[in-house]
Amino acid sequence: MDPADLSIADAAERLRAGEVTAVELLAAVQRRASMTEAILHCYLTIDRDGAAAAAEAADAALARGEDLGPLHGIPIAVKDNMVTRGVETTCSSRILSGWVPPYDATAVERLRRGGAVIFGKTNLDEFAMGSSTENSAYGPTRNPWNPDRVPGGSSGGSAATVAVGSAFGALGSDTGGSIRQPAALCGVVGMKPTYGLVSRYGLIAFASSLDQIGPITRTVADAVTLFEVVAGHDPSDATSYRGEFPDPRAESGRGVAGLKIGVVRELSGDGIDPGVLSAFRATLDALAAAGAEVTEVSLPSTEYALSAYYLIAPAECSANLARFDGVRFGLRLPGDSVEQLMSASRRDGFGPEVTRRILLGTYALSAGYYDAFYGQAQKVRTMVIEDFSRAYRDVDVLVTPTSPSTAFGVGEKTADPLSMYLSDICTIPSNLSGDPAISVPVGLDGADLPVGFQILAPALHEAVMFRVAEEVERLVGFSSRPALATSEGAA
Repeated sequence: MDPADLSIADAAERLRAGEVTAVELLAAVQRRASMTEAILHCYLTIDRDGAAAAAEAADAALARGEDLGPLHGIPIAVKDNMVTRGVETTCSSRILSGWVPPYDATAVERLRRGGAVIFGKTNLDEFAMGSSTENSAYGPTRNPWNPDRVPGGSSGGSAATVAVGSAFGALGSDTGGSIRQPAALCGVVGMKPTYGLVSRYGLIAFASSLDQIGPITRTVADAVTLFEVVAGHDPSDATSYRGEFPDPRAESGRGVAGLKIGVVRELSGDGIDPGVLSAFRATLDALAAAGAEVTEVSLPSTEYALSAYYLIAPAECSANLARFDGVRFGLRLPGDSVEQLMSASRRDGFGPEVTRRILLGTYALSAGYYDAFYGQAQKVRTMVIEDFSRAYRDVDVLVTPTSPSTAFGVGEKTADPLSMYLSDICTIPSNLSGDPAISVPVGLDGADLPVGFQILAPALHEAVMFRVAEEVERLVGFSSRPALATSEGAA
């Protein structure tokens, strides 16, 4: 078996048994990347020298008897909106072209401390604004199941690289579904933690009250492992959770017998593609057969969640992106005055989707429209939180399809922003509420494209979410891999 096809858990076990070295694991993902990158474009930067040094150091540490944990010697990819010391970080934007940070994001620092080998920085929609990874200034990423399709977004590069085997796992960020939706479209596992459990320090902000870093992996067990490594309180992040850290493994292996699972009525019927619904309902049947009580639940405010999100997120991004002015770092175009320099740098540095959201957010925050738009959106957010809170009094978890469709064609929705925004209709509510959610692959549609099953849980209840996710994974037994994840398919 090609080492690039191993799970994190299996690779770690073989590493400690002396059956493979960290240098050999790195060589395996490098070979896979060399076969697939020209087709998929998962990476913006591959840090070959840094990764080689880290792999050699990991092997030397193990030889000395030093074991840094479950990611020791494992090649991991990082979305390019997390700063990395000494490695260019662009957010897939021209405005940050050439910027090399002098420090690591906390999540990246924790990866390094845990012995992970950071292989490279993955492509994304510019500043994480998009659902297809087509909004990158450096070209789109493509789906490894069918390169004519998108991988989802904004963490499309991270999801595609895990699916194809050019990394064992990856970090993404999720503001409105940007981990879970691409994970669903690429046939891998993607998890958004409770807001505040993973530090946002060093994550270049899109919408600060919504952004959260999380893992993308091939298995639920690997998602738990990667989450444990990067999670925990960070004094550098004022929004970091200060309470007792919940044990994500507390309910592992207990099955679903006796659990109450709520199917969200508003997100599991109209507007969902037939192939997605078929796999979703088959998974519900399997959970019921395994002893879970499956019942329908209504979250009426989710009807307005999408509209509220596309006021709150642009409003926050219009403030966060004001710092990119051509003066301190990144792209700088000449001007006869500082104002002209800033105007020219921002005009040419930001792509059309980022510009659209900045303008929308600035308008929503303007004096005459603040209460009518941003204020109303925050009231809807409160309604969403209250709806979730009521639902969790009656059920242990909620479930929906992760995405209303499987991977759509490259270029199919770029001219229709509203159609693109609807791709996140099932994922956005949990960002507004701050609760955890995970997507698990559960089948293929008629076009042989992956379908994701989303599990949502109350804040800080990652344990029950992972419990259901691992049982879904066991019951469905999804083991398909894209053809490009083999030497023959990538040749």
